[in-house]
Amino acid sequence: MSEIAAVEAPTVADFARTFRRIQAEIHKVIVGHGEAVEEMLSALFAGGHVLIEGVPGTGKTTLVKTLGLAMNLSFNRIQFTVDLMPADITGTRVILSSDDGRREFTFQPGPVFCHILLGDEINRATPKTQSALLEAMAELQVTVAGVTHRLAPPYFVMATLNPIEMEGTYPLPEAQLDRFLFKVRLSYPDETELTKIITTTTGPEDAGVEPVFHADEARARVEALKKLVREVIAAPELEHYAARIVRATQPQNSRYVADEARSVHDEMVNRYVMFGSSPRGAQALILGAKVRALLDGRANIAREDIERVAVPALAHRIMLNYAAHSDGIDAIHIVERVLKSVRSART
Repeated sequence: MSEIAAVEAPTVADFARTFRRIQAEIHKVIVGHGEAVEEMLSALFAGGHVLIEGVPGTGKTTLVKTLGLAMNLSFNRIQFTVDLMPADITGTRVILSSDDGRREFTFQPGPVFCHILLGDEINRATPKTQSALLEAMAELQVTVAGVTHRLAPPYFVMATLNPIEMEGTYPLPEAQLDRFLFKVRLSYPDETELTKIITTTTGPEDAGVEPVFHADEARARVEALKKLVREVIAAPELEHYAARIVRATQPQNSRYVADEARSVHDEMVNRYVMFGSSPRGAQALILGAKVRALLDGRANIAREDIERVAVPALAHRIMLNYAAHSDGIDAIHIVERVLKSVRSART
């Protein structure tokens, strides 16, 4: 693995300026989805991964490819299918002949060896193949035939889910969903956006995306910006606020919450939630809030930053019961009610 070159430490102003430049380059190609693009970039600089949900044709693949071009980082795409094997994504050993005629096993890296990876329709692969990708996400390495191969940072995975065609799929278990920092939803374009998509994609020229980073410094610049995010100050009071929000997503009858540790609970949580967010949800709240603070020119987070990222950080971590599905209640409703309840308890 090549070393990352040293670069000058970025400032708060550098972060916001670079973030907005990348965002602007992406929107040369991507029409709409402003909030989704911002959440995706926030997860990248927070050091996490993103799960994207959207119907076909909303620009998921184009979005990730454009991100790679804008940041001058390598990009790969995996189309998950039911017959995809773990070795198809991590790589495998093959027999090659050397110049002297000897044959030996040589590792051939799979598509996970890149900086930005799109896992398209991850719920179409079997759990065994899904877990191979999730191991790479969590450990930044893959192990083949007892040999560990490191993945070069920065490493960012965007996995997509198709919410329409669910037949023959293997939904991600809650424990694996929990590995994604944010879940981003791509909405269907409105008439104005759809008209612009038609204009920009059927004309004689494509929009040119200019790299924000030079090729020889891209990795170092991204890693330096990620380090700056970690250095943003989170006051103890706000860490407690994030913890209070996460605990409030657990129903009162949950056997995983001790009686003396009960927090604020909303009636909707007790009625519709089977299991609430894990502690990783609190980590996602703080990390996402730190990115929001930097974008606002601050080196410390505020309560509003936490609330701003609550839905993408927590919604996919909440497991609803049958009553919620029958009453048309989704996890976003639950997160919004939890925020309202926690705010009311403070007053």
